[in-house]
Amino acid sequence: MRVDERRRLGGSAVEVTALSLGGAALGGLYAPVSGAAAAATVARALRRGLRHLDTAPHYGAGTSERRLGAAVRAVAGEVVVSTKAGRLLVPRGPGEPPDDAGFPGEPEFRRVWDFSADGVRRSLSESLDRLGLDRVDVVYLHDPDDHEEQVYAEAYPALARLRDEGAVGAIGAGMNQAAMLARFVRRLDLDVVLCAGRYTLLDRSAEADLLPACLERGTSVVAGGVFNSGLLAGGTTYDYAPAPPRLLAEAERLRAVCAGHGVPLRAAAVQFAARHPAVASVLVGCRTPAEVDDNADSFERDIPGALWTELEAEPEAEPEGGRS
Repeated sequence: MRVDERRRLGGSAVEVTALSLGGAALGGLYAPVSGAAAAATVARALRRGLRHLDTAPHYGAGTSERRLGAAVRAVAGEVVVSTKAGRLLVPRGPGEPPDDAGFPGEPEFRRVWDFSADGVRRSLSESLDRLGLDRVDVVYLHDPDDHEEQVYAEAYPALARLRDEGAVGAIGAGMNQAAMLARFVRRLDLDVVLCAGRYTLLDRSAEADLLPACLERGTSVVAGGVFNSGLLAGGTTYDYAPAPPRLLAEAERLRAVCAGHGVPLRAAAVQFAARHPAVASVLVGCRTPAEVDDNADSFERDIPGALWTELEAEPEAEPEGGRS
């Protein structure tokens, strides 16, 4: 597979690269990242051919958007940028504690859920200010798990109007679950869904309904969380929490299967989702240029067909997770 292969999102004119850069780590997920390190990471991603960059207000309370926007403005050539709506950033009051969101050292804002039509428009406007851009290519509704009816009534119509007006090129929803995304795909005219962690070597729950629905409706999938937040890349966390013993054992078993074919587990993990015809791009989060290189090299590594035959016969190992 080639990192820089272009795929179109649904019926839109937006084209993304087969491997894309996720911006959560650039906002300091789990551990602070310096501005210089973030800039170097984005620059390396662009040089390696990852020309689709994803971010969100949630990631470091705006930190990721500011850093990603600065890096994009500093380079030449076409770059596809996606961001998200659903959480507005409001200054914290005196003595108000920070959100428990996993981004240490973030600015003094708190997140407020807002899937109203006005909230969607305000979110995009504020994201553009932080990015320093006049438009983005894709906007996702971010984690509307507890707001499904408001998506139908307000958030989706607002996004659809923005698309009709040409303010954005493609619209979608991004979640860490497959079931609600499948309902959105069947009921709404989405170009793309970002499904995190639900189509991996450890969790294939998206196969049951979401991926067939996307093929039926012509909706593209961006697959995120392909390492299940670290476990398939040599770490010990699964979906943002310490992995239970059963999944630690399953990851070790998968690692041994891959080793039998001379392939690192992380290479199989990053390529697995890309093999499905509904998947337009695989999204990987990186905090250093070295991580970009490792992911790009893994994505382009030759993997024998015999390994895929063995891996793709494996059963789903874990139910769906929480929010990204």
